[in-house]
Amino acid sequence: MRTVVVGAGLVGLTAAVSLRMSGHEVTVLEQASEVRAAGAGIGLWPNALRELDALGIGGDVRHRGRTVSPRFFDATGHPIRAVGHSSAEQDFLMVARADLSNLLADTLGRDRIRPGTHVTGFAEHAAHVEVHVDQGAPLQADLLIGADGVHSEIRTALVPGSAAVAHTGNYAWRAVVPSGSERPEGTFVTIGRARTRGGYTRVAQSQTMWWIGQFDAGELAGTKRDRALHRAGNLAEAGWHEELLNMIAATPEESILENQIMLVPELPRWTTDRVALIGDAAHGLSPHIAAGGTLGIEDTGVLRDELARDSDTAAALARYESHRRTRFEQVRQHSRAVETADGAVESAERYAAFTHWMLTD
Repeated sequence: MRTVVVGAGLVGLTAAVSLRMSGHEVTVLEQASEVRAAGAGIGLWPNALRELDALGIGGDVRHRGRTVSPRFFDATGHPIRAVGHSSAEQDFLMVARADLSNLLADTLGRDRIRPGTHVTGFAEHAAHVEVHVDQGAPLQADLLIGADGVHSEIRTALVPGSAAVAHTGNYAWRAVVPSGSERPEGTFVTIGRARTRGGYTRVAQSQTMWWIGQFDAGELAGTKRDRALHRAGNLAEAGWHEELLNMIAATPEESILENQIMLVPELPRWTTDRVALIGDAAHGLSPHIAAGGTLGIEDTGVLRDELARDSDTAAALARYESHRRTRFEQVRQHSRAVETADGAVESAERYAAFTHWMLTD
């Protein structure tokens, strides 16, 4: 089967590797001039790691990452535990996105990736789908996968009027910096004043990621560093988090990522007979539940299995969509519950309920 994947992010590359191993002739189209990861670090839950194990790269990924136990703290550093849930239920692997992207690209074969290719749309026919690009002739494929993120061109063509919308006031700041004298176990989720959360964690032996997120962030004044430091102050009381404040203050301005969080509206469909959306292109949510990468990688496994099970592509895509939409309805409910939690204790309890559901349902 000739398959075109649009987007060489983590989910697109995982889908490409998975489908190539299933016998697909895969081409990945990437708008950027090179394969590069947007973001700093990514958390991979056991669900995602099982899929990467099936691709034969789970061990390499674990070697590159660091297991994180996302303990919750209040703004004074008091640890919070959710009653009735073990800490092991919340452990995940934190990996630098760039390392994972390079591993996936090498596993796929970089000759199968066409960087600098802007996809402008597609035309679906009975026997094939035609993928339109801004330069050169259209590509013909049996299957088109849109893995091009929250601003997906494939989604726009599939569902007109589905552009991502700003989650008003929800901003995130983060950076990966050289590890120093900060505590190696990290402070991954501190819940502070003014609907602010953040902390830091090791993403590799010598790299640490810090992050700050705030709902209802208000006016953004000063530089990116100023804005991140101002919000980090909401997480630092009674001497707690001095190392976080110092880390942010020492981060070069150009190394700080600042993002207005964008949401993908609930869609009437994710698939047609020969086209499927996966990952953030289908269901981009706020990153405060730290599960976007895992959910996207889950998509790839379900999609591969359904395609392998049935030679009728349309039927396979319909089953993929039905399965994933049902699961994602629950994800949305948990995401809203965590977002609206009141304080550190309720945040920890609602997040633990989400992780338990994600790993057992």
